[in-house]
Amino acid sequence: MTPTLPGRIEVISGPMFSGKSEELIRRLRRARIARQRVACYKPDIDLRYHRTSIASHSSQTHEACTVTNVEHLKASLLPQLDEIDVIGIDEAQFFDASIVPITVELVHLGKRIILAGLDTTFAAEPFGPIPNLMAIADEVTKLSAVCMVCGQPAIHTQRLGQSQELVVVGAAGLYEARCRTHFSPFTDEHQSEQLELPTL
Repeated sequence: MTPTLPGRIEVISGPMFSGKSEELIRRLRRARIARQRVACYKPDIDLRYHRTSIASHSSQTHEACTVTNVEHLKASLLPQLDEIDVIGIDEAQFFDASIVPITVELVHLGKRIILAGLDTTFAAEPFGPIPNLMAIADEVTKLSAVCMVCGQPAIHTQRLGQSQELVVVGAAGLYEARCRTHFSPFTDEHQSEQLELPTL
């Protein structure tokens, strides 16, 4: 009996507009070129560009199955698990903590799992399961974007507007990439109000 090849966990993280989905798509396409069998998934909360594809901000796409949660992901994977070599998961920050044990389960079955997601929230706090996935990964690729204020490397996602909800799905117009200097976990409007207060 041929021994199962060791699995692999790869995490692609960074702020919005850093090219996470683009890098995920690139790796999945390379896997297909290598004649590996690929399956890709994304949470149904992210329908900004395509319902049946993952899409980068640069308009690259890759066919994907939309799932509601980790249980739905598992149910979708199980019937075809023997026919899949590489599993791509985009926007992994939107899944709950149970994505971690299922990832471990899959890697022990010899699968290569590539997960892309935001590592921090708009408040610069760890986002969902991404930090734990990074901790168990074979490889972590942390990308930076370009600060939309000064052009320096950006590691933060700045939310524009007043909402303090953790999840507000959007792209340009609702969010900007920011460097440490120009990032504020509060809105620009709130920051301006604070700056206008007279000093005592």
